[in-house]
Amino acid sequence: MEPAGVIFDLDGVLADSEQLWDRIRKQVVAETGGDWKDGASEAMLGMSTPEWSRYLVDELGVPLTPQQVAERVIDQMAKLYAEQPPLLPGGVQAARAIAARYPTAIASSAPPRIIQAFLEVTDLLDAVRYTVSSEQVGVGKPAPDVYLDAAEGLGIDPRHGVAVEDSSNGIKAAVAAGTTVFAVPNPHFPPPQEVLRTAYRVLDDIGQLPAAIAELDR
Repeated sequence: MEPAGVIFDLDGVLADSEQLWDRIRKQVVAETGGDWKDGASEAMLGMSTPEWSRYLVDELGVPLTPQQVAERVIDQMAKLYAEQPPLLPGGVQAARAIAARYPTAIASSAPPRIIQAFLEVTDLLDAVRYTVSSEQVGVGKPAPDVYLDAAEGLGIDPRHGVAVEDSSNGIKAAVAAGTTVFAVPNPHFPPPQEVLRTAYRVLDDIGQLPAAIAELDR
């Protein structure tokens, strides 16, 4: 099967940023007198901005509005991108190689501001045809909405598309959308084996992706 398009997740696939989001959220909870709970990091993987900001307020006791929480966390993440982008080795090169061959999109739980910052700092603005944040579709992963929107944005049937994911909720979302899923497990928050088994193929690192996708053409 020749892929009609390739849809990348951002955090944990192209940017080594999942643990940075986690660190900043923990910092906000600590600074405001909230109470961090075991399992909170995993619970928020794949959540959209409205979802995780509400989670910090409702579940972790941050005494701010969800909008204030979101602004505080995103401002700190944007500062990190401006100072030293948390890029994964080989990720940008893999995305550029794939974008030269297939229509390419990003479907991420990161807010649009961070997706834009990533594209600008990596000079991928012209290579990536379409981007969508889960906050723009109203629900985060594991719901398939963000992948369905990305496929529509590329003008492809999701069943003919490839998704690249690292997290449990991301893999679930991409599978639910009907895409062929290549998993590159996040070392900080590794998906359970039962979720990895639902992926078409599990890769050791993102650098293997161009060759792995090219094999689908044969």
